[in-house]
Amino acid sequence: MGVTGKVAKKLINYDSSESFAFKMRKKRAQRIEDLIRNCFDQFGEVKIIDVGGRKTYWNIIDKELLLRHNVHITVINLPNEPLERNDELFTFLHGDGCDMSEFKDNSFHLTHSNSVIEHVGDWSRVLSFSNEVLRVSQKHYLQTPNFWFPIEPHFVAPIIHWLPKSMRIKLVQNFDLGWYKKTKNYQEAKEIVEGNNLLTKKQLIGLFPDHSLYKEKFFGLTKSLILIKN
Repeated sequence: MGVTGKVAKKLINYDSSESFAFKMRKKRAQRIEDLIRNCFDQFGEVKIIDVGGRKTYWNIIDKELLLRHNVHITVINLPNEPLERNDELFTFLHGDGCDMSEFKDNSFHLTHSNSVIEHVGDWSRVLSFSNEVLRVSQKHYLQTPNFWFPIEPHFVAPIIHWLPKSMRIKLVQNFDLGWYKKTKNYQEAKEIVEGNNLLTKKQLIGLFPDHSLYKEKFFGLTKSLILIKN
């Protein structure tokens, strides 16, 4: 990876409190905290389902605030992902955000999803994911990178996501890109490319029509999109 790639990767290192991405997440935390307070005022507790999340992500919110508002977070990830250890705040389960039939309608107060919808697969799975997010709770928080931002955040490269799929596959086969090592295996490269599909504002509004949409800016350009229903 060249100097530019290393700098870009440093900018999007969510585990570093010094990175731009971590600081952006801290700003997002304010909106999530508002949702938590609203839920607590309404229900006296806050049951959250975090689709495709990680425990470390929730470090952006003070633990005492979560405990004070009687928050419990159920985190679901695909069966091939290792399960983290349950504790007083978290329950970790295997599941699929495109089919959460193990949960009844409105089983939770809030559905949370951060940078997941762009990874679920083809458009039919995107539709299934959005329908399940809407079904399992009445309040929602969903964040995803913006298709029209020139730097693709997973491959950490300019305009790669605007290229034809065949070209993206060839690039993955021949170069280390962002978080992915090059792979000569065509099928593996194809799966990597098909597992990273950024959405536009228009697509998101179509999937979540009655939600408030917020734009996260980076040097005047919309880097990420956030949809909230409170």
